[in-house]
Amino acid sequence: MRLASFNVQNMRLRRGPSGPRLDGARDRDTPADTTPAAPLLDARDRALTAQIIARANPDMLALQEVFDQPTLDHFHDHHLARTGTAPYPHRTCLPGNDGRGFDLAVMARQPPLAVISHADLTAMRAGLPVPPGIDPAARIFRRDCLEVALPGLAMFICHLKAPYPDTPATAQVRHLEALAIRHIIETRFPDPATAHWLILGDLNEAHAGHGAAQPLRGGFSVDLMQRLPDQDRWTYRAPDGSFHAAPDVLLASPALAAAWPEAVPQIFRQGLGHEAARAGTARLPGVGTHRPHASDHALICLDLPGLTD
Repeated sequence: MRLASFNVQNMRLRRGPSGPRLDGARDRDTPADTTPAAPLLDARDRALTAQIIARANPDMLALQEVFDQPTLDHFHDHHLARTGTAPYPHRTCLPGNDGRGFDLAVMARQPPLAVISHADLTAMRAGLPVPPGIDPAARIFRRDCLEVALPGLAMFICHLKAPYPDTPATAQVRHLEALAIRHIIETRFPDPATAHWLILGDLNEAHAGHGAAQPLRGGFSVDLMQRLPDQDRWTYRAPDGSFHAAPDVLLASPALAAAWPEAVPQIFRQGLGHEAARAGTARLPGVGTHRPHASDHALICLDLPGLTD
């Protein structure tokens, strides 16, 4: 089985006089993405998003920053279908806690056993300590932790709080989110170290292992991205070029990592804008300096051959 994770950068379906269309891969926090000409590149962005997915060709794909189920279905039927890749008949995007509506989603070629949202989890219900200023009765996740049960594997898709505008405050939120993901896994499995599970998604850490998501690391999981050379682990470049980061993760249970010792992640950077000069790879035709691009994140994937119960 081939698994993948991809932050598709603000994918939202809009409906207007000219018909439905998807927003492009832009955050509108840089001048180039707010000009009158910026929307003209939206369709080209989403064609590139689809091409990257088709190139990776995963059996199961975890997505971040998808607005809702109609957005997911429209992208699949009107963009991904045009690439000629095999379809994903099993698609789920459940409502999360992001006020803008950017949720977690999964697309699969075989039906999952279950897809479970944990968006309503609170620290009070989970018995987790909270830092000052955080309501223990409030929902923990800024988006969700989407649990996907497969034969022989449980996936936990996440997208933790972004590190702005208040870096120390957001670090506290991410730390609590990480504790909550660990709580979910420890509740699900009597002995998490011996079960087969995988955390994948965007932890919003600049440097792996040096952020607020530390509760998910150490002996609790094995960071499969560490199987790549240090200089090859990055998956994101800031729009202003100030830094490269590795927020996208594949954190495996110790048992899963031991069962597939040769499983090394692949990073698909062919859809990043040419401003990401360190990508060191040819781009898809049509990729621009900043836009058009598939996303500001690279897609990561992992092969687990012979995955069974």
